[in-house]
Amino acid sequence: MPAERVIHELRRLLADAGLSGSFLVRDLSTGEEAAIDADRELPIASLVKLPLAIAVLDRVRTGRIDGARTVTVQPGRVTSPGPTGLSRFRHPARIAVEDLLYLALAISDNTAGDALFGLVPPAEVQRTLRDAGLAGITVRHLLHELSDTPAERFAPDEARLAQSLAIDRGTPGQGHAIPQLDVSRANTGTARAFVDLLEALWVPGRIHAEVARPVRSLMAANVIRHRLAPDFGADSAVWSSKTGTLLNLRHEVGVVEHGDGTAVAVAALTESSVPAAVQPAAEAAMARVARGLHDHVRADGRTTPW
Repeated sequence: MPAERVIHELRRLLADAGLSGSFLVRDLSTGEEAAIDADRELPIASLVKLPLAIAVLDRVRTGRIDGARTVTVQPGRVTSPGPTGLSRFRHPARIAVEDLLYLALAISDNTAGDALFGLVPPAEVQRTLRDAGLAGITVRHLLHELSDTPAERFAPDEARLAQSLAIDRGTPGQGHAIPQLDVSRANTGTARAFVDLLEALWVPGRIHAEVARPVRSLMAANVIRHRLAPDFGADSAVWSSKTGTLLNLRHEVGVVEHGDGTAVAVAALTESSVPAAVQPAAEAAMARVARGLHDHVRADGRTTPW
């Protein structure tokens, strides 16, 4: 099928699910790509934990941080639906840096992430990206700000009101009444920027092997498997990823490693125009679009769709 027709059909699928966004799929062996609005900038929510992990592990590698060092983490005491791990703890805990990395990436624990930001602040994370030659991702704020939105101010049965605010209070220039959704104030990125970051993690060169290897391992341990994983995980393939979720934003970026030795990077950043907190149809649609782009890139017959 011609590329234009593929993209048209996938855009229609997104629109039918009330979604828009930024998608890019790249074969890391050939550089072949397929994209939908790959350079559109969006707030990235928990995807920021990937550059954070790279910055922390780079300092572990050079001895500036001891990975076995324990950090006293104050309890998050979050009671609203969503946050995990230390974010829901009721009492202080002492946890090693390397274990905080596991909590931040594998279960997307925001409190663990902020403990790591206490060691490597946002400006230092940004500098690490710049030193690696990675552009297009901006790190401005800590993760606790993701738990200070209208969603926390409404009762669970009023979640649609927070979603409506997220949908309706934006501006044509991507400003927003909710700071975490304003691209001039939030942590932001594009599908292209995250695919570049994934390529740097999987292809030796820009990121040191002693940093890239543990990040890949932590991504493979990701326990959040309901979004893209159903369309990319299989006995013949390994799916390693990180998700990000905030109000009407649903993201996932990752790499599928095929049994033939090739690897394909996938970035799917979406926002919904449907005022509902739980949207399984949106999750399924974004996975189908990402898989459709993947299959188009892999259409040379090297693999059989599973």
